[in-house]
Amino acid sequence: MNRLEVSCERQVGAPAATVYGYIADMAEHHPRFLPEAFSGFEVESGGVGAGTVIRYQVTAGGGTRAYRSVVDEPEPGRVLTESDTTSSTVTTWRVSPSGPGCQVRISTTWEGAGGVGGFFERLFGPRVMKRIYADELERLDAYAQERAAAAP
Repeated sequence: MNRLEVSCERQVGAPAATVYGYIADMAEHHPRFLPEAFSGFEVESGGVGAGTVIRYQVTAGGGTRAYRSVVDEPEPGRVLTESDTTSSTVTTWRVSPSGPGCQVRISTTWEGAGGVGGFFERLFGPRVMKRIYADELERLDAYAQERAAAAP
């Protein structure tokens, strides 16, 4: 098996604590900036931060895969992870203050398949997921700015 990783980062025009709060709140905020590739997003238990369990599907590269992930906060307010309970997939969100806003990085690691399927997974998987993550970060930035503009 081959360990695969994909990551994407972006400047977000809102304070780090606010943006981290949107990412960690799986019940109210997080579903509002998911790209179309994600579907069926639901909170199984919890809702905010560590201990939350979420379910969703990702459609990419011609296929759809279901995930059931447990949320952890190795560095509360800065680093949040989503660990799939049925595979080696771990997605990590890192939020760092940067100027008037923050820098947000999404990275995912997983053990890739072997054989011909694994070859295509290594070739296309990271590229496809990077595009999805770039879209997600763009949506997160827009969501954070919309919320800031609507605040009194």
